[in-house]
Amino acid sequence: MLEYLRNAAEKPVAKFLIALLAFSFVGWGVAEWIFGNVATDTTLVHVGKGEVTMQQYNLEKNRELAQMARDEQRAFYTDPVVKEAVEGRILATLTTQRMAENRAGDLGFAVSDVRIAREIREFPEFQQGGQFSAFLFDTVLNESGYTEAQFADVLRKQVLRSMVLGMVSVPTQVPEFVATATYNARNAKRDIEYAVVEFKDFATVNPTDEQLKSYYAQNPQVIPETRTVSYVLVEADMDKPDAYDAGREIAIKVEDDIIAGETLADTAKKHGAKFVELKSISAENRPTDEILTDRMMEQLFNMDEGLESELLEVKQGFVIARVDSVVPEHTAEFEKVKQGLVAGWKKAEQKKQAYVRANEILVAANDGEAIGGKRVQVTRISGAPAQVLSAAFNNAVGTNTIVPDTDAFYVLMVRNHAQPEVDAGQVAKLRQEMEQGAERTLQDDYNSFLNREYPVKVNEKVYNRFFAN
Repeated sequence: MLEYLRNAAEKPVAKFLIALLAFSFVGWGVAEWIFGNVATDTTLVHVGKGEVTMQQYNLEKNRELAQMARDEQRAFYTDPVVKEAVEGRILATLTTQRMAENRAGDLGFAVSDVRIAREIREFPEFQQGGQFSAFLFDTVLNESGYTEAQFADVLRKQVLRSMVLGMVSVPTQVPEFVATATYNARNAKRDIEYAVVEFKDFATVNPTDEQLKSYYAQNPQVIPETRTVSYVLVEADMDKPDAYDAGREIAIKVEDDIIAGETLADTAKKHGAKFVELKSISAENRPTDEILTDRMMEQLFNMDEGLESELLEVKQGFVIARVDSVVPEHTAEFEKVKQGLVAGWKKAEQKKQAYVRANEILVAANDGEAIGGKRVQVTRISGAPAQVLSAAFNNAVGTNTIVPDTDAFYVLMVRNHAQPEVDAGQVAKLRQEMEQGAERTLQDDYNSFLNREYPVKVNEKVYNRFFAN
């Protein structure tokens, strides 16, 4: 054919065939340019200019599963909660590692082949009798599924990450005086006296409608937004290519019929799919339905009333969902909640009376009179109700104050302060705790910097397909 074209290049038919072939090659190139990214994209998460791919994730997941005990592996495959937790941890680890690699590149860090060779020779798994064994090296790599180049690449990235993250792993020194001051603050004691004025000790009468309306105006009951939704589910085994293709073919027909104006219920019946209607659901009142994952709920509550979703892939198959109606967030009508307001109104009235009484006691205390309270020595964590303890150490010695709580007011008098005896062992233990806390804070701050410098963006289309649930 090519020989014929060369010999007859000037003939009209030959020119036409040559043009046709050229167009075909160009067409393939354009198609690859237009569709190639969609068809071949395996990126789960973009991390700055870097990425975490499906292949990297699968490799890390297989490695982690291989290290699990049999019971842990069984839980991974049978318990969706465990599976989701493990998958999330693996993806988070890979994302963090990619951030560190990005930072290493920006800082110009490099790892020579000589360094990699030295690291490999020092691996205990590759040594026999204290010497590097090429046989053990090849054996371990073969069992792990790595080529020598792949292992060297993994090791190089690991060293680069250690260069970056090692900068924030240096032990933090806490000065002795800081540890001692913190020890004194934690273990100091205070002498206090406090009187309790409980709301329930005050009598009330039944409220009038006007009083209830006034109370409700200040304490309205807000009913959250609710939605009535329905969906069609074309069930399919999404892990089996043939079942996936067959299910998708039916789902596309379902989608076409719905676009043509048929109802979801009729379309589901026509194609043997599952139809479900869920009435008055909200974020706080989610019915038990395996389709209603967090991601699905988010999508349903972001859709406008009367609209259907695109064809969605979930763990159970293919779904088209519709928002049938929306009842916006609103304040409940007074008459419908009137009876339930009485208890709240009575407690509010008791609270007012209790506060008046607490103020009377406080005035007496400021005038030097006894308050008839309880005299105790307290620490920051024991000896009195939590609200009293907090106020006892947040107010200066000699202060008198009213401390509010859920069902009572406390009239508090802070008498004096006592420093603890210094325990050198406890101070040393506290100092170590503070140093570890400072290291974690530094690492968290640096991780926040990496997140800002190399923003993480999920590749939704690939991610949703890969983690269909």
